[in-house]
Amino acid sequence: MVENKGSDRIFNWGIILLAFIFATITILPLLHVLASSFSSPSAVNAGRVGLLPIDFTFVSYQTVFQEDAIIRGFLNTIMYTVIGTIIQLTLQFTAAYALTRKDLKFKKFWNLFFIIPMFVSGGLIPTYLVVNALGMINTIWAMIIPGVVNLFNIIIIRTYIKSTIPWEMQESAMIDGATNWKIFLKIVLPLCKPIIAVMALYAIIGFWNAYFNSLIYITDDSLFPLQRVLQRFLISNDSGTIGGGGSEIMAQSLKYSTIVIASAPMLFLYPFFQRFFEKGLMVGSVKG
Repeated sequence: MVENKGSDRIFNWGIILLAFIFATITILPLLHVLASSFSSPSAVNAGRVGLLPIDFTFVSYQTVFQEDAIIRGFLNTIMYTVIGTIIQLTLQFTAAYALTRKDLKFKKFWNLFFIIPMFVSGGLIPTYLVVNALGMINTIWAMIIPGVVNLFNIIIIRTYIKSTIPWEMQESAMIDGATNWKIFLKIVLPLCKPIIAVMALYAIIGFWNAYFNSLIYITDDSLFPLQRVLQRFLISNDSGTIGGGGSEIMAQSLKYSTIVIASAPMLFLYPFFQRFFEKGLMVGSVKG
């Protein structure tokens, strides 16, 4: 018993050491980026900034937010994120719930219908042709509809529902006269709060960081998401054209502030979902 306790203690200290190393590797660059974004452009360009700001200033943020395109990109991304998350959660949870029903007709067919596309994709060209045929080019739906449903997430949600909500509970509700929609809304969803939080976080991060779809389907500047705007902003800044005339010294500082602007909302959002995150993933990964 003593030897086991000693082994456990060594193992625990090893885990703590590894966690500390990974945390350090992750946090130090973030602190450097944050410090550089609040430092004077000359200090950033000279490479004098470490983990604390030098000559503290908001000048780089003021320059960024003077650009109307940045504000418009923020609003567009918020719109894409809110609408896309609602649609994604609705489709994924209704599909997953249907797959858990024992009375679902042709259940094997529907399982294959959802599983096969996880391994076989139509590719970019067929997807573009479909999006174009549906008239979604240069619309908000081009940023939302393609890939709005993640099939792997549906499997996780299905497993979570099957492992945490006994079929007998649903059966008894059906005997009492409850419809499928009532069972889904009154029984299933209230018991799925952890996995809803996990899937909501996945969806929010996915839509917030959406970039590729805008390259393929969007040419209208007024519809660009934040990530695309920041990419063009940095390219313009490197060429010295931002704000009617930038400089190489200012360019270095602006790069850090744009990174913070793009990342900060997600960093602030994560703690609100953290208490659900581990429980949702662990329970959903065990099939009962």
